[in-house]
Amino acid sequence: MEALLPIIIQLVGGAIGGNAVGAALKQAALSPVGRSIIGAVGGVGGGVLLSALGGDMGSLSGVLGDVVGGVAGGGVLAGIVGMVMSNMKK
Repeated sequence: MEALLPIIIQLVGGAIGGNAVGAALKQAALSPVGRSIIGAVGGVGGGVLLSALGGDMGSLSGVLGDVVGGVAGGGVLAGIVGMVMSNMKK
């Protein structure tokens, strides 16, 4: 269970970050379900990347690091995919 908790936190944080970016960027052509799924995938990627780059960064270790990495990674990936999708429709 201890190995699964960071992944769950990153998934939820990524979904939140993806929906926040999607709501802020109205031109991003993604549905709320699409933003949640892409955000969750980006959240796990961002959490893994942050933990690999940071190691033991003090304040960004543990749950806080998983949340920050998840929200940031989910937001970035949802923004990128939304912009690509909106440019493909033109």
